[in-house]
Amino acid sequence: MSRLGQYILFLGALFKNHESFKTYLRLTLDECIYIGINSIVIVSIVSVFMGAVSTVQTAYNLVNPFIPQSVVGLVVRDLTILELAPTITAIVFAGKVGSSIAGNLGTMRITEQIDALEVMGINSVSYLVLPKIIATVFMYPFLVILAGVLAITGGYLAAEFAGALSPADYFTGLKTSFNGFSIYFALIKSVAFGFLISSIAAFMGFYTKGGALEVGQSSTKAVTVSCIAILLSDFILAQLLLVK
Repeated sequence: MSRLGQYILFLGALFKNHESFKTYLRLTLDECIYIGINSIVIVSIVSVFMGAVSTVQTAYNLVNPFIPQSVVGLVVRDLTILELAPTITAIVFAGKVGSSIAGNLGTMRITEQIDALEVMGINSVSYLVLPKIIATVFMYPFLVILAGVLAITGGYLAAEFAGALSPADYFTGLKTSFNGFSIYFALIKSVAFGFLISSIAAFMGFYTKGGALEVGQSSTKAVTVSCIAILLSDFILAQLLLVK
């Protein structure tokens, strides 16, 4: 509970004694490139294979002759939008970006760069962490959209080249009984996951104590706690927004 209280106080310090708007704009744009643009490749690779594997495995398990093959496209579509694109991508994102944020801030802490900022009267929490959180919350939904498109494309490639089902059946399933709220739900989750990943990773890195070994431990803790927070918040959001 003490760590939770420290985390809440840490979030509150983000908005105290802040810098100018231009400063935050420059820092946030830099973080958008570092956090978002540099994550496109890994997100794209994972997404394509997620969609392809989901299609092949769903088609393999739907062997009942009374179930049309188009159901495979419907299942892959809903599974991608509701869970694979926002949640599985978040786990990968936490491993790449979360560990990087924690490692960078942890290194700055043990090399006393953060202490130097505080000596100069700068709110180090706001100056270093707030741009990372804003950039992550802004960029992660775009990565989720990209992941969803590529996962569905990966499903089509599996249908076309792996022979899991015919492309016509796959596209028929994609257009069947579509609920537009699923997209809003995925975007809501992506904003929540982006905030959790960036804030938890920054918190773990910011309060690192010791040396290089502790920096590595902070990165590991950041990924572990972020993954748990993602899964817990995923369940809570599903209960709040989907269960009637």
